[in-house]
Amino acid sequence: MRRCSISLILLLGGCGAAPVEMVYFPEERIPSTPLVWPGPPEVPRLAYAGELIGEENFRTVEGERDGAALRVLRWIAGIGREKDVRELIRPQSGMVDAAGRILVTDAGREAVVVFDETAGKLSFWQDAEPGRSFLSPVGIAADGSGGYLVADADIGYLVRLDGEGNPAGSIGAGLLERPTGLCRSDVSGEIFVADSSAHDIKVFSTSGRLLRRIGGSGLDAVNFNGPTHLSCSGDMLYVTDTLNARVQVLSLSGEPQASIGQRGLFVGNLVRPKGVVTDRDGHVYVVESYYDHVLVFNADGDLLLPIGGTGSTAGRFFLPAGAWTADGRRLLVADMFNGRVVVIDYVGDGP
Repeated sequence: MRRCSISLILLLGGCGAAPVEMVYFPEERIPSTPLVWPGPPEVPRLAYAGELIGEENFRTVEGERDGAALRVLRWIAGIGREKDVRELIRPQSGMVDAAGRILVTDAGREAVVVFDETAGKLSFWQDAEPGRSFLSPVGIAADGSGGYLVADADIGYLVRLDGEGNPAGSIGAGLLERPTGLCRSDVSGEIFVADSSAHDIKVFSTSGRLLRRIGGSGLDAVNFNGPTHLSCSGDMLYVTDTLNARVQVLSLSGEPQASIGQRGLFVGNLVRPKGVVTDRDGHVYVVESYYDHVLVFNADGDLLLPIGGTGSTAGRFFLPAGAWTADGRRLLVADMFNGRVVVIDYVGDGP
């Protein structure tokens, strides 16, 4: 006969395993009123949908008491150090895979953190290769074969992972200096990597062969200064040219098509742009990390709407980094120094 301790019975109300669900509004973080952009009296186009932190996003279906019990158990166990708590520390970027799992690269935790809503569990993928952990994972993308690619800036290459996060090889060792942003084109099948220290974009085949380099150090339209994040959208490549304070739009072959944003001192200008992603209607979301905003542009590069501002409350950011979407409708932003991923729903025909 199975037995469980008296303390667990008192804390959890029994020893049977209850179903677990993932929630986007952890306890005590639900805004008192809906948060939308633009605010009243304008028609809202974007709505705050919650945030991902870690184990707080998972609770038993039976009720909230188990969350309180979990906190008591952690206190009893003396768990208090930052890395002992199962939560995000310094999220960098992420993706949503074909199964709906949200994969977040976390440089503070030196891992890929996986929020699996279907299975109701939180996982940490820490191994870059057998016997070696990630150091500073930033970009992440599906590899087109059921696995993943992770750009680790400090290790200096792309890590291949299988569908369950096990190390499965590497790309770019000895060719990349400091890989950060990463995307794979569904059109060409090529892998694009922002090499921040080399000030260029390196393009690899799915087998890992270096095909070409795009750009180099410079201010003109075909060059970059510390590029960080990338996004592949149709037959276009979006490059956050961070130290040149702009987003460059290129063809997949590397020909300049457009430039978004300009350096300046006001909300809507760029100083240290990071994440970039497009939605299904062609709007371009740019994370402006210095001003703690997400800026929404139309396809022509016109500013439509700023989101955020400095802070830790709902809808604000503190040194945000990467951005990605789920089905082109739900925007996710790595709010780096707040240790969370902010989730925003696209609810209108256009901002």
